Amino acid sequence: MKRKSALMMGNGLMGVGMVMMIAGLACSVMNQLPQLNMNPLLANGAIFGIFVGALLWLTGARIGGHERVTDRYWWLRKFDERCRRTGHH
Repeated sequence: MKRKSALMMGNGLMGVGMVMMIAGLACSVMNQLPQLNMNPLLANGAIFGIFVGALLWLTGARIGGHERVTDRYWWLRKFDERCRRTGHH
């Protein structure tokens, strides 16, 4: 897969995952309102949707290459002597 295609597909999956997580969270919160009288099966589906959205988000980050950037900076911040905030007197 070309780099641009992988980036577009990764961003798309990350967007779908974010929408799915927000929709699942909104359904979970609305299920707590007694006047809506929602089906209990919908509440379980909303919780499941949050986890599926998170998996889509992580898959999109993996395909699009976004996790490598954060891993790199985390590694630099934790293990590179030049980036530590120790006493440089």
